Amino acid sequence: MAALDQKSPNVLLQSLCCRITGKSEAEVAHQFQYAVRVIGSNYAPTIERDEFLVSEKIKKELLKQRREADAALFSELHRKLQTQGVLKHRWSILYLLLSLCEDPRKPCSRVAGYGSLFAQALPRDAHSTPFYCTRPQSLSLGHPERSSTLGTSGISSLGTYTLNGPTLTPQALLSGAPAQVLGDSLRQPGTRLAWTLAPGTSPSATAPTSRGPPVPPALTARTQPRLRRDGDENGEISESALVRDILYVFQGIDGKFIKMCTPENCYKIDTKVPLTKSLRDLSSRLSELGWLHNKVRKYTDARSLDRAFGLVGQSFCAALHQELKEYYRLLSVLHSQLQLEDDQGVNLGGECSLTLRRLLVWTYDPKVRLKTLAALVDYCQGRKGGELTSAVHAYGKTGDPYMRALVQHVLALVSHPILSFLYRWIYDGELEDTYHEFFVASDPTVKTDRLWHDKYTLRKSMIPSFVTMDQARKVLLIGKSINFLHQVCHDRTPPGKITPGSKGTDSPRDAAELFTDLEGAFQGKIDAAYFETSKYLLDILNKKYSLLEHLQAMRRYLLLGQGDFIRHLMDLLKPELARPATTLYQHNLTGILETAVRATNAQFDSPETLKRLDVRLLEVSPGDTGWDVFSLDYHVDGPIATVFTRECMSCYLRVFNFLWRAKRMEYILTDIWKGQMCSGKLLKGMPELSGVLHQCHVLASEMVHFIHQMQYYITFEVLECSWDELWNKVQQAQDLDQVIAAHEIFLSTIISRCLLDTNSRGYPEPQEHNDPCSPAQSLLNQLRAIFDQIIEFQNAQDALYRSALEELKQRTAFEDRKQQREGEGEWGVSAAEEAEEKKRVQKFQETIPKMCSQLRILTHFYQGIVQQFLVLLMSSSDESLQFLSFRLDFNEHYKARDPRLRVSLGATRGRRSSNI
Repeated sequence: MAALDQKSPNVLLQSLCCRITGKSEAEVAHQFQYAVRVIGSNYAPTIERDEFLVSEKIKKELLKQRREADAALFSELHRKLQTQGVLKHRWSILYLLLSLCEDPRKPCSRVAGYGSLFAQALPRDAHSTPFYCTRPQSLSLGHPERSSTLGTSGISSLGTYTLNGPTLTPQALLSGAPAQVLGDSLRQPGTRLAWTLAPGTSPSATAPTSRGPPVPPALTARTQPRLRRDGDENGEISESALVRDILYVFQGIDGKFIKMCTPENCYKIDTKVPLTKSLRDLSSRLSELGWLHNKVRKYTDARSLDRAFGLVGQSFCAALHQELKEYYRLLSVLHSQLQLEDDQGVNLGGECSLTLRRLLVWTYDPKVRLKTLAALVDYCQGRKGGELTSAVHAYGKTGDPYMRALVQHVLALVSHPILSFLYRWIYDGELEDTYHEFFVASDPTVKTDRLWHDKYTLRKSMIPSFVTMDQARKVLLIGKSINFLHQVCHDRTPPGKITPGSKGTDSPRDAAELFTDLEGAFQGKIDAAYFETSKYLLDILNKKYSLLEHLQAMRRYLLLGQGDFIRHLMDLLKPELARPATTLYQHNLTGILETAVRATNAQFDSPETLKRLDVRLLEVSPGDTGWDVFSLDYHVDGPIATVFTRECMSCYLRVFNFLWRAKRMEYILTDIWKGQMCSGKLLKGMPELSGVLHQCHVLASEMVHFIHQMQYYITFEVLECSWDELWNKVQQAQDLDQVIAAHEIFLSTIISRCLLDTNSRGYPEPQEHNDPCSPAQSLLNQLRAIFDQIIEFQNAQDALYRSALEELKQRTAFEDRKQQREGEGEWGVSAAEEAEEKKRVQKFQETIPKMCSQLRILTHFYQGIVQQFLVLLMSSSDESLQFLSFRLDFNEHYKARDPRLRVSLGATRGRRSSNI
């Protein structure tokens, strides 16, 4: 071997020539010189460097030799070789192996051809052009430029070497051909005629004649000429030529006769081409397959490199590529059959020959598949992600089982990324959706305190059609709960312990099996993860963060449910809140709050709850007193702030101010009643005040009745009923969203029924929301006006009693002085003192009509406001408000004064129904 390595290339080439021809060095001198010229020239055969094609030929050669194990071993070794970058010219090595594996005894063998070549004398033009240098084409039919269009896509089949003129196979040459055709073929430079000669052919058999190059003896043995494959004697295109063109069209390549018509977007045969109508119709029907192939291939080529198309889109393209690969396998078989016919010289019309009708039958199923894929491509244009999956799923809703199976196969591949997203989300809480394909969206700009409400949302357009809205909501809640536990609750429990036995889809096959049981296995996986995760989250909130205790604290303190505490707090705050709002200090009020807590049952609440209770002063307006700006506050943070959001706390503040004001009215009326009871006995000695005091008693009774009915309505029909519904819903809630929804409904209900919303329930929305005369706003304004009249009445009665008690005090003092003097034996009063006393009493009596007039005006205003309030209540669609109007006017006093209040409840319902 070492000696062989040291030899020059010339010595090696001469040894190769001797080895091939089997002659001595002296006898191969001419062949050696010719080989040197060939190697030194830059003229080389143009062979399509298709590694896949050569490897397929090697495997087919091994299968022909019944060496299936060797073929499988070769395929595995070739696959490993492709994954490694050791060799740069794999095609050249494979082509060499293919050439060496051919049997030199076969007439068509390359080795035999070279042996035959070197066994005979060189042709006359050997010094100008090597006669065995051919131009190999891949089914080019005389079009060398077309071979480069096939590329390495895997759709080109086994190649065949043709001439730059009429195509002749070795078998055709051996079986006989027209002399003129053969002469034309042999005149072409670079023919492979020498391959047909056996090694033992004598040079005399190939001696040139006057008509052309030498003709082998085998070519003169047949007298019946064989027709050319691209036409007949009349010049009409033969069916075999159309078959070869159709195979090109199947690959999306223009043939010699069938070409793509761009304006009409279809393959057509030029009308000038001589062809029978039947063959033209068959060719048109078969060309549709190429058009469908182009449509699918154009979509995949355009989308395969588009990263923005996402993983679902790439999976869709991969599914289309997989279907095209099966289609290309069929084309490879058809090409091999056509090549075999050319090699064996099979006549057209034989039992094994390729015809247009046979192609029509064999391509029926592929045509149906490509039609389905092309329609699917049209339907999926402009879609991505879950929307694309929905489109594929919707297209599978057909009665054709063949089409349904195809779409189901594509759907399994397309939906695999979606299911991977889904299982990673519900089991790990991770969302890596770079191209926004999943139906759960994440906003990274949202802060932790708003994680539950704003960070994760549903992309409804990306929800696959096989996933219901309830399932999508559960999927969103599962992943959101996991992230909430980790980021807000700071719970470090691994997701695997929360939802044990979690497993996703490992392959498209798993996805396909899952689709066969969407209401069973798929629904079961989602439900199991949903119940386990939600239950764990609610347990953490209730046990570790005391959610229910905070909810009850809101009811007791901000909704005035702790009666003894609220009453004692109001008693303690009365002197402070009677002062102007600008003179209040929050630390003083906080001290009073702590005193009220220690003196009532509120002291038994948990320290965590009492620590969050605080005093808040609202914005001060000119003329406000402490009653107008005082409010209780409850601080929330951490996970419970997800339930008690800023909006919810604002609602609590509004409700507290309303309830606090209503409670103050009750407190005022209690003071009024106590004043009447205490002062009534003292003023019995002043008969002139009996009328005024009677008016005060009557008006106070009306106000007490109104406030008591309002307090009953607010406390029992609004707060207690709504609280009972809320508590039941919270106890039955399966996830945090249901708790939040129940709490929001609770607040919305009490705000609406307490007449605090700008568009109270039961009233049509006004055209202008800011219209102060809208029924909803008018109702609240009327109620506030009634509260103002109660305060006005308190001031008027206090003034009356102060004046009356002052007068009573002076009269009592006058009588005491009179009796004292009479006891001393003197005159009780002098004439001047008696005149002065009468003058003072007369002056006081003159103020009584003014007091009566003031009370009558106050009564008139109060009753007018109440009457308007009752009319607004009657026009409401809320039956509880209508029944409230009946209770407020229990003796039908206002009904007799206003005809609008005489309409029955049934008539009100009927009128409302007719308006709707």
